[in-house]
Amino acid sequence: MKLLEVKNLSLSFASKLGKKQVLKDISFSLYKSKTLGIVGESGSGKSLTALSILKLLPNNANIDNGDIFYFAQKKEKNLIQLSEKELLKIRGKEISMIFQEPMTSLNPSLRCGDQVFEIIIKHTKITRKEARNQVIDLFKEVKLPDPKRIYNSFPHEISGGQKQRVMIAMAIALKPSVLIADEPTTALDVTVQKTILDLLKQIQAKYQMSIIFISHDLGVISQIADDVLVMYNGEVVEFGETENVLLNPQHSYTKGLLNCRPELNFSSNRLPILADFVEFPENQKGEQNAKKNYNDSSDEIILSVNQLNKVFVSKRNFLGKPKQEQSAVRNISFSVYKGETLGLVGESGCGKTTLGRIIVQLIEESSGTVKYKEKLLNKLTTSDLKQFRKNAQIIFQDPYSSLNPKLTIGDALIEPLVVHGMCKSKAERKEKAFEMLSKVKLDSESYYKYPHEFSGGQRQRIVIARALILNPEFIICDESVSALDVSVQAEILNLLNDLKDDLQLTYIFISHDLSVVKYMADRIMVMRNGELIEINKADEIYNSPASNYTKNLIESIPIIKSN
Repeated sequence: MKLLEVKNLSLSFASKLGKKQVLKDISFSLYKSKTLGIVGESGSGKSLTALSILKLLPNNANIDNGDIFYFAQKKEKNLIQLSEKELLKIRGKEISMIFQEPMTSLNPSLRCGDQVFEIIIKHTKITRKEARNQVIDLFKEVKLPDPKRIYNSFPHEISGGQKQRVMIAMAIALKPSVLIADEPTTALDVTVQKTILDLLKQIQAKYQMSIIFISHDLGVISQIADDVLVMYNGEVVEFGETENVLLNPQHSYTKGLLNCRPELNFSSNRLPILADFVEFPENQKGEQNAKKNYNDSSDEIILSVNQLNKVFVSKRNFLGKPKQEQSAVRNISFSVYKGETLGLVGESGCGKTTLGRIIVQLIEESSGTVKYKEKLLNKLTTSDLKQFRKNAQIIFQDPYSSLNPKLTIGDALIEPLVVHGMCKSKAERKEKAFEMLSKVKLDSESYYKYPHEFSGGQRQRIVIARALILNPEFIICDESVSALDVSVQAEILNLLNDLKDDLQLTYIFISHDLSVVKYMADRIMVMRNGELIEINKADEIYNSPASNYTKNLIESIPIIKSN
């Protein structure tokens, strides 16, 4: 039974520069109790297509053409022609949506329970006590731990996976016929991602719900969708049953998306990029080299960590003495060899980022030692520490928040050179900045632009350029490709490998995406709850993991299965 039909939908944005078409003749159908996956890169029109269904569009958006038919209770409604008042009766109650970023979708000043409570009270005629009990039941249904505590918690007090579950509870509160899930697992750990996917399947089976699942990850789509619609540049380029499309793609763009994903058994030193398929379809394998391994790096230890601990004080008494403490890193010991890439993997909250920040001395350790080239970092003089920070750089997780929005890219690149007294003149510094922009494949015009004028992938390149401009020897990449499209991710990973070879760099590569870590790393270190679980060569970790935790992480990776 057909529940939703989109026919020839075209959408444009009006601006001072004129009219720009962003959706072109989009057509598809959604059937009862089925899941339709919509896949494509950022900017392909996935989210705009979903938002058009509920007419949650920006003021400058115009629907130029098309119809969206909703078949409910044997009645056909054209959602495009409905008034705002009529749409309010459908939004949330009959067609609901899980938005992409739960932290920005949830009101930070309201408790989680009250936000779901508000929806139930607005659309039903039950008492406040009944509504509160219903919210608690919903939290139990989405498998939130301690539902009463979560009810009274603010969004910032719970984890990313828990916030996503609150959003799901909010979306299913009124048992809608259609659930639109916009990137509900992006940037989540693989284990949390798997749990969310399983949860959506259970909810769908229980309520006979139809789902539109939006993602840029074809591996995730393969786990949940019955049919898949591939979008590129505002158009549908491929549509069909998920298995047929993913195992026998017809369009070069779909082939590109599939091949950009680093697979567990991928052994090349170079990932194919989208341009190999979309612009040059005959060059489908891209330029590939044999992957280097740990044995190719030197025997020189560049970094040594011994019995490292970090404790954060979360509560103090009125005298200022610690009352409640949280151990983020516990008795960690390892070494990094010059020229290698050491992968650091684990779930959110395991201490990966804390460890990385201790190593580059952004935060102090509670006990233990960190040696860089046999020098204890906590014993360095001010001038020696400044020199160390020139040699050891960090690429932060979120490129947008780590760039000053008030500084042009040129100023952001020149600033480290000024701080460290590099280059003799302003002209020389400017020339160095242009050189780094070129190295990360950005044009010289980027020098004069601001961070908001770039895409996520371009901002990531800028942050990499800023880290490299001081000619460092050692770089910590902290989730430097998380939440990027697979095609952009492939370009960034290739870039990092190229720069490593050209500049003789040593990396610690932090990520929760195990397939990416395996592709990048010579050795892998697995962390859990602040502790080191195991460390070994990348292939050994994947072929014979020493712990059940590592085995569970590997099994949670979404894989597109072939016949």
